[in-house]
Amino acid sequence: MKRMLLAGSAATVAVFTASCALADVTAEEVWANWQEMMSASGQTLRTTDVSRNGNRLVVSGLTLDQKSDHSSAALSIDEIDFSENGDGKVTVTFSDSIPILIKTTPPPGLMDAKPSDLKITLSQPGLALVASGQADALTYVITAPKLTATLEALNGIDSALVDLTMNATLTNIAANYLVEGVGAAKKIASSFTADSMALVASSKNSDTQSAFDMTAQIEAISGQSSGTLTDMADMAKALTAGFAVTSSFDYASAKFDVSANTKGVGSHVSGATLAGGLAFAMDKMHLRYDLHNSGTALSFSGPDLPVPQVDVTYDELAFMIDMPTGKSDTPSDFAFLSKLVGFNVSEPVWAMVDPAGVLPHEGATVILDAKGKASLNTDLFDELQQGTSGEAAKGELNALDLSQLQLSFAGAELTGTGALTFDNSDLETFSGLPVPTGKIDLKLTGANSLLDKIVAMGYLNEQDVMGYKMMMAMFTNSAPDKDELTSVLEFKDKGFYANGQRLQ
Repeated sequence: MKRMLLAGSAATVAVFTASCALADVTAEEVWANWQEMMSASGQTLRTTDVSRNGNRLVVSGLTLDQKSDHSSAALSIDEIDFSENGDGKVTVTFSDSIPILIKTTPPPGLMDAKPSDLKITLSQPGLALVASGQADALTYVITAPKLTATLEALNGIDSALVDLTMNATLTNIAANYLVEGVGAAKKIASSFTADSMALVASSKNSDTQSAFDMTAQIEAISGQSSGTLTDMADMAKALTAGFAVTSSFDYASAKFDVSANTKGVGSHVSGATLAGGLAFAMDKMHLRYDLHNSGTALSFSGPDLPVPQVDVTYDELAFMIDMPTGKSDTPSDFAFLSKLVGFNVSEPVWAMVDPAGVLPHEGATVILDAKGKASLNTDLFDELQQGTSGEAAKGELNALDLSQLQLSFAGAELTGTGALTFDNSDLETFSGLPVPTGKIDLKLTGANSLLDKIVAMGYLNEQDVMGYKMMMAMFTNSAPDKDELTSVLEFKDKGFYANGQRLQ
């Protein structure tokens, strides 16, 4: 629950809607099931009054608290109205304003970290929830013209008194949820859309003569999630009990603008990107994180930069990691992707290192795409929960496939593919590493031309370059009619070979 409160507006709504979705056809059963879910999740719930008024059940003065070792979160709602529609559906409405208080205490060992507290107000005029279906499989729909989360106070000081403004607004929200199951464990599937999200932050400090302003806008937001929810007080126990989640978040475009000024000296950062998003999946055996965006342009200016303005662009950015987290007697799949395509900087920056324009100023690309199999000898989250991760969390690398390696810059490019398996019974031959078997094929194009241009620019001399070229010739095969080098790195018979020449 703490994570939901920290997330702000959308998460707070999700807590109440998911709970209400456990409802049967009566308002009392909606309210009873909601209390059951909150209690099972380790949260403390209190009310000042619960009363029936015709077809309505009105819950007044509700407070909800969640505590952990280093943080606590609390929210309060003046009134929740459960109205029976007479058609087997229950409509739930809330107070237009919900205050949320979040307190954090840093764990021991974090230098300069201090306790903090935030007071946030969630405004949700016009939000409505309609629940329908059966008690153990209920569908509900949420609509809201606007949700706004506003920072009211920081460390007990009213934000207006220190000239601080922070708020986030979602517009035209529509969400659908399906919740199944009885008791503490619930299966949930959801989707949502919002026209946009706007972020605004600003501050001024007359004592330090400083100011800060930030705006951001994200358009055409959508998301999906599914999984099994259980008591989250103990992550390791929750995973053992069946906790699992798969979620994604996507947007059509985004932009931001940040400026800061101290004693008349200003700096500025702005950026925009086309479609992007992120995805997350987690269960007892695996953890996956996936981030991507495209068509990004960034601009920087400030007194510490060597040129008045630095512009950066790239065509595509992606990062993905999929790793095993649970103990297994058989190897589990893992994967890793890091991709940056078409990265470039503005000409004033190029002019600092290449004033004569000797090098091609095309965008650089870095891609590493790998997958394989590994096995853990312990449950990773159990070790982290107990603070005993380290030696006990070690596992075995069983196989590694290099699906794509690509490095390109200034007309030169290195590419590679390969596959290796590992013998973990022998940790002596390669100084503590398991013995690999397999090969990696590499190809390098444009390297000689790039070295010649670097010599022409004066960064290297002919003797240095000759030594590099001779070293490359020892471990590569060259093409007679083009600037291309190839090499096969092979591990076999507990040895390491480059183009058939044994190096170890």
